[in-house]
Amino acid sequence: MSSAILCQSASCINGNPPSKMECPTCSKLGIRGSFFCGQECFKAGCEFHYAHSMNPTHSGGRANSYNPFPNYSFTGTLRPLYPLSPKRAVPDHIPRPDYATTGKPISEAKEGNSPRILNAEEVKKMRTACRLSREVLDIAASHVRPGITTDELDEIVHNATIERNSYPSPLNYRNFPKSVCTSINEVICHGIPDQRILQEGDIVNIGTSTIFFPGYHGDVNGTYPVGKIDEDSEKLIRTTRESLDAAIKMCKPGALFRDIGKTIEPIARANGCAVVRTYTGHGIHELFHCLPNIPHYAKNKAVGTMKAGMVFTIEPMLNLGTNWSEVHWPDNWTATTVDGKRSAQFEETLLITETGVEVITAP
Repeated sequence: MSSAILCQSASCINGNPPSKMECPTCSKLGIRGSFFCGQECFKAGCEFHYAHSMNPTHSGGRANSYNPFPNYSFTGTLRPLYPLSPKRAVPDHIPRPDYATTGKPISEAKEGNSPRILNAEEVKKMRTACRLSREVLDIAASHVRPGITTDELDEIVHNATIERNSYPSPLNYRNFPKSVCTSINEVICHGIPDQRILQEGDIVNIGTSTIFFPGYHGDVNGTYPVGKIDEDSEKLIRTTRESLDAAIKMCKPGALFRDIGKTIEPIARANGCAVVRTYTGHGIHELFHCLPNIPHYAKNKAVGTMKAGMVFTIEPMLNLGTNWSEVHWPDNWTATTVDGKRSAQFEETLLITETGVEVITAP
């Protein structure tokens, strides 16, 4: 081995240092990346290691985890690993959106026919919500490493949100069961955090890292490497971020919403990527999702122009290759590429100002 990989034990007491002790079972299976810093971490970590998913006594996650859809024809190598952890509690003193109990965002169905223009007080509240959303995303991203489960990332997001006296916006939105989306490798979006352990070489999007405070939603997400990743994955992540940044630069009063996609798609195509068409950016304020709708592909038919006081997200999802389509797992949430190739996404919430645009979820 030319270079050491970080210890993959989720409970490593040494801080997950560079390690050269390789799991012999993984080695025999020809699976790379199963390394530990010592016997204690090896015994604690490798028993439930994803590399042993080929062994019927292991399921790729924690003890007793299992694939709930064994007869589904998956497009890639990723598998869901249940059981899901119980729904996380939100303290009673924290204000909730209207769907927190019923799962139905009734207020979204009552919105008007055009994007809202926020006043100074509303913009101030949006700034607060978006700043806190960025803080939570950055905290979650700092924990991305081989050996951690996506359910543990969900717990980190949930707790960080609660500590900020905020409600995790995804929780029970249209009955979504978790506080954040975690989309790995071929998952385009809306991956449900479960017992699956992140592996060296994965990429993971921590998506819809959204909080509700004080009565307003902030929305931001990013895609992160898990240890060392291959060149195609690096290019995918880089291209997705570059396409978002280019789209942000063209935003200003009078700019057309349909031109956002005209900016993004040429960058994607030039780098061997396809732009997902099903999912769009969106308006956001007291409502989680509202007008305007922001397609990310060229030759779209988005209606309207940007005006000062509008707040919306741009969140391109790019797939490696030429296929932009998606299929859904039987959980009715997880959207994956149809060919099993990898997908990445970045998102920012933007405020149109009198002179241009401000990224209010910026680090």
